[in-house]
Amino acid sequence: MPDFDLQSHSLHSDGSLPPAEVVARAKQAGVRVLALTDHDTVGGVDKAIAAAAELGGIRIVPATELSSVDGVYDDLHILGYGMDHHDPAFLAALEAFRDDRSTRADRMIAALRANGLELEEAEFDRRRASGKPIGRPHLAAAVLAHPANRERMAAEELDDVGAFIERYLIPGTPGFRPRTTPTVEEAIALIHAAGGVAVWAHPFWDVDAPADVEAAIARFAGMGIDGVEAFYVTHTREETEVAVAAAERHGLLTTGSADFHGPDHRQFSRFLAFELHGLTPRLGPIA
Repeated sequence: MPDFDLQSHSLHSDGSLPPAEVVARAKQAGVRVLALTDHDTVGGVDKAIAAAAELGGIRIVPATELSSVDGVYDDLHILGYGMDHHDPAFLAALEAFRDDRSTRADRMIAALRANGLELEEAEFDRRRASGKPIGRPHLAAAVLAHPANRERMAAEELDDVGAFIERYLIPGTPGFRPRTTPTVEEAIALIHAAGGVAVWAHPFWDVDAPADVEAAIARFAGMGIDGVEAFYVTHTREETEVAVAAAERHGLLTTGSADFHGPDHRQFSRFLAFELHGLTPRLGPIA
C-alpha cells in the first residue's frame, strides 16, 4: 500500500472537516505524506501544517487544486504542490479565481431555479461571509435541503449530493455552467511562478477515452506540466496503466490520491483507498 495521499479537502473548499481533523484522520489511516488541496485556496494549509507538527509522523505538502478550462473541456483540475503558499502574487491570482468561481456559482443557481428548483441559501451566506468558495457540492446540498424540492427529488431518486451533481451539475446537464478562468496553461504557469509542481488531477474522471487522455497528457506536457495523478480511487487497472505509460513517455511524475472529502462522503471517504496495481509512483520533489 502507498503511504502518501496527495489530494484531500477540508471545510475551506468542499470537504466536511476542518484541516486539523483531516490531518488527524490521515495519520490514523497510515498516511505519512499528505496534501491538503482545497479548491482555489491555500487557506487551510498553515492549519494543516501546524496540526501535523503537533501530531508528528506525518508531513504536509503545501498544495491547492485549480479548476481550469481547456478547449472542449469545461472543468479540468490542476494540482499544485510545494508552492510558496504565502506568495502575494499567487494569493492574488487565487482570489481572482475564487471570484470567477463565485460568479459561476451564481450562474448555476440561476440555472437551477430556471429548472424549477429551490435552494436553501443560508450556507451560501455563511461561506461568503467567511471568504470560502461555493462549489457544486454546496449547490447540490442546498437543493436537497429545501423542502419545496422533496417530492421531485424522491421521484427522480436523488437522495445524495453526488447523485444530484451527476444529474444536474456536470457538463451537458441543465444546471452546469463552465468556468472562464484560468486555462490549464495559465494554471501551470501560476504554480511554476510560485515555485511549485503542477500535476493533472484524476484524468479519467474528466476525460473518458484512453486516446483522449493520452492526447491531453501530450498537450499538457507541451505546456510544461510536471505530472499526472495516475493512481486514483476511481481509476481501473487499465486506466491507471494508460496514464502511467503516457506520463512515462513524456518524462512526467505519477502521483496518487483517494481524494478524501470527509468520512460520510458517498465516494471519497477513506484515505489510501487507491491502488498502485503493481506500478511504481514517481513523486519527484513532492516526496
